[in-house]
Amino acid sequence: MTNSTPPRQKRGNAWSSLWLLTRRDLKVRYSTSLLGYLWSILDPLLMSLIYWFIFTQVFSRSVGEEPYIVFLLTALLPWVWFNGSVSDSTRAFLRDVKLVRSVALPHWIWVGRIVCSKGIEFLLSLPVLIAFALFTGASVSWQLVLFPLGVLMLAALTLGIGLLVAPLVVFFRDLERAAKLILRVLFYASPVIYGAADLPEFARPLAWLNPLSGIFALFRAGFFPDQLNWALVGASAGMTLAFLVAGVLVFRRTIGGVLKEL
Repeated sequence: MTNSTPPRQKRGNAWSSLWLLTRRDLKVRYSTSLLGYLWSILDPLLMSLIYWFIFTQVFSRSVGEEPYIVFLLTALLPWVWFNGSVSDSTRAFLRDVKLVRSVALPHWIWVGRIVCSKGIEFLLSLPVLIAFALFTGASVSWQLVLFPLGVLMLAALTLGIGLLVAPLVVFFRDLERAAKLILRVLFYASPVIYGAADLPEFARPLAWLNPLSGIFALFRAGFFPDQLNWALVGASAGMTLAFLVAGVLVFRRTIGGVLKEL
């Protein structure tokens, strides 16, 4: 008679392991830090204040909506989650080689824990958005209920891209630098400091080819209903699903080679 772990128990062990590794990441990141939790809000806060100053005090702004600081934060906070997750996923296997080799866990967890830890930091940064919304008197509409849908879609997109990038970097190390360069360009190609509708006619296709466009529209809809474009959200949902499926397939086909390469 063979000893086999029931599938349900295996899934339970995987999720508990994911949570333990996520907690470990957060603990390591903040245990030796004097400011701790504040670091999760300082980066997006300073970026928002810089862009707010440039586009409201230095230049005459023709993009976005008022209050502009809230407009910025509703996309900048999710962007920080996406950017940090994809960037860190390039070293998902390389920074913990010994653990990856020795610990018998589903290998997708090494990417999943990055997406989860950055997602928790995103949730911890939301008080900044709430504070500015209250301070500026931003109006809130019923579309705020779409916020969790934005969270779910962004998590799926980030996981899919992470599953694509993490194993490929092991074989092609230059991909790590390329990913960071692409992320830098993608920031300005995504509707963060502007809305998708602010793009000139010739650049409109960029919004439809960028899955972040519809996702950011969901995050903004609660404060700026005019930013919600369901067709754009649908396109983003389709691309998110495509990235997730592609990520899973590539990950499954390459993970054996990754373990040999490490």
